[in-house]
Amino acid sequence: MIATFCELLLTLWLLGHGLLLLPVHGSTVPHSVEVRIREDPDLSQFYSLIEQDNDLLYQLKHRSLTVFAPSNRAFQRYSGNKTHVRYHITTKAIKLKELGDTVHTLLNGNPPLYVTRRKMPRDVGHAREEIFLNNAMVLLERSDYNYTSDINKKQVLHIIDDVLTPVGIGANETRFSYSLDAWQLLQNAESIPGLAPQRIGVFRKKVSQLQQEQIFRAAGLFTFFIPVESHSKVREPPHPPMTRLDRMALEGHVVPGRALFTVPAPYDEPFPTLAFGDNTKITANLIHYGTGRDSRVFVMSRTMLTNSRLSSGAVVAEIVKANIPVTNGVVHLIHRPLVIVDMKIAQFLQEQEDGIVSKFTELIEDYVPEFFQLLQSSASKTLLVPDNDAVNRIIGSNFLTDRKKMQEILAMHLIRDSMPIDKIKRANQAQLYQIPTASRRMFLYFNVLENRETRDQRVTVEGGGVNATVLLNDITTIDGYIHIIDRVLGLPYMTVQQKIESDPMLNLTNHFGRLNGFNHQLGKTTKRYTYFVPRDKAWIQWFYDHPAARLDSFVRNLNQTRAVLERHLIVADRVFSMGELKNMSIETLILPTIGPVPLRIRVREEDRRFFMQWRDTGKWINVFRHDVECTNGLIHVIDAPFLLDEDLSGDTSQGTRLVASCVWPLLGAVLGVPLITNVLTQLFARTRLQQQQW
Repeated sequence: MIATFCELLLTLWLLGHGLLLLPVHGSTVPHSVEVRIREDPDLSQFYSLIEQDNDLLYQLKHRSLTVFAPSNRAFQRYSGNKTHVRYHITTKAIKLKELGDTVHTLLNGNPPLYVTRRKMPRDVGHAREEIFLNNAMVLLERSDYNYTSDINKKQVLHIIDDVLTPVGIGANETRFSYSLDAWQLLQNAESIPGLAPQRIGVFRKKVSQLQQEQIFRAAGLFTFFIPVESHSKVREPPHPPMTRLDRMALEGHVVPGRALFTVPAPYDEPFPTLAFGDNTKITANLIHYGTGRDSRVFVMSRTMLTNSRLSSGAVVAEIVKANIPVTNGVVHLIHRPLVIVDMKIAQFLQEQEDGIVSKFTELIEDYVPEFFQLLQSSASKTLLVPDNDAVNRIIGSNFLTDRKKMQEILAMHLIRDSMPIDKIKRANQAQLYQIPTASRRMFLYFNVLENRETRDQRVTVEGGGVNATVLLNDITTIDGYIHIIDRVLGLPYMTVQQKIESDPMLNLTNHFGRLNGFNHQLGKTTKRYTYFVPRDKAWIQWFYDHPAARLDSFVRNLNQTRAVLERHLIVADRVFSMGELKNMSIETLILPTIGPVPLRIRVREEDRRFFMQWRDTGKWINVFRHDVECTNGLIHVIDAPFLLDEDLSGDTSQGTRLVASCVWPLLGAVLGVPLITNVLTQLFARTRLQQQQW
């Protein structure tokens, strides 16, 4: 023991003085790859398989080769029945920097492995690259172990995080061939282990009828999306989308030039398919939904120009079996054909036996089955469908026992018009886009948020006080569009305070209330609030129209600001919807506010929109959004504050100068114009910045 301790001290001393060098990443080492694998406890499961193949064990000791060894953790995650060791080994020594698009393996037929390089965001001043073999990531810090023998035989070892799985056919193990292209896989699907229970015979027959086998035989790199036979009871007669496939539609199932495996593939990036030309442009992109074990991968085809048989729009299919390697790329089995628009919205929902929106279908069937009748009309429509996680969050809610309320909530998700996401984005360029729903008096408010660094955009929608994000858009049907969202609209989950803090168009009212402590009370759940909230544009417009007003005085005088906000807040044992206020307001209504002065208003309705008259000015104010539900009250977003000139103090000359220094920069903040100094102006600048970033 003493000798061992002394040897350790000596080793440390030599290392510290640079007199002893240990093998480092990428350097030539004195042990063969076979010894390196045998001595690494994290590769024990892989080595136990090598030991069962004496010929392979000999090659590992004496031949040039490269080994892609899965770690023990990779084997623990592996769900396959058999591991093919030779599919992890090549006949040449190849360092990572020397890897091309493919490397051929020792397995029968020498099937290739596909190499994907993925650039990662810059980190600590340099770009990082990830490398994948099929769907397995190379563990860079543990790879590029290389060895050269006395007879100049070179070997390289790379560690990967997944077990590589080939496909093949044969009468027995020794006669198995793993050299299959996509057409051979189609021809022999029923004989290939691991493909059951999926059946692709109908698709294969259609390819033969159209004499398009060459699409799947072509040499090179391709990604093939092959639809399986549907087991749905909804479709009559069986497999109608398959019967509508033509040559163009078949080509829309194939991406040339790329082998897109699901882990390294760039998501949400459209790739041209073989059907991308002058007359028709069809793209395909992968979409990821969920995390962990619940993660699911979909493919979306988009048809941008049409022929007589194909409709423009997007079709989404779930990948039911992914990453099947063939000699000319990779095959993904999908649950329905791409390109072909063949379902109505109601059919789409009824086919969701285990889909990402199946819970929404169950919600309709269990509580409001007559909603399906509303969807049966032939008129164009758009349906916002909450995903399963969104529906799970409301299970147990008291609203589920109120059928009338549930009818209103479901109707709020239905727009009586075709609204693809591009149309929504165009309509949102000038202002927040609002559109009526099938629920009487209820509107949806769409917004487009853009990340200033990546330029990525996301679309949000608010309905009944709930703000949701569009997760999956433009699922095209015969009678309209489906957008999948992450919340059930109309079922509030925020207090008035939380809603004010999170709504991008109410930033200024939120800032004023935070400065003077007014907002604290809005989080109480024992109170019932009706809050008339001026949107940002309303405050800006008021100060623009009143150039003599002292904006700085208004913000800095906390008592003054609080007194103005108190006029906007009604506290009672109930809330007041705009419809109720309209029915009550034949004469002027007097509502008790939280301040000493009651609110005197009248309300009228025109073309499903509400207007209110504040008695102190006599002017009619547009209600931009009404009945925004919260867990402790209602918010009505209005287009003018309850504010008078006499509420603000200061002389005219100073006020006029303030218009130039504050109000115009303030207006610039809303329009996105770069701002300069002045603390107050920066406040409004931050308001706009919060609207732009997410």
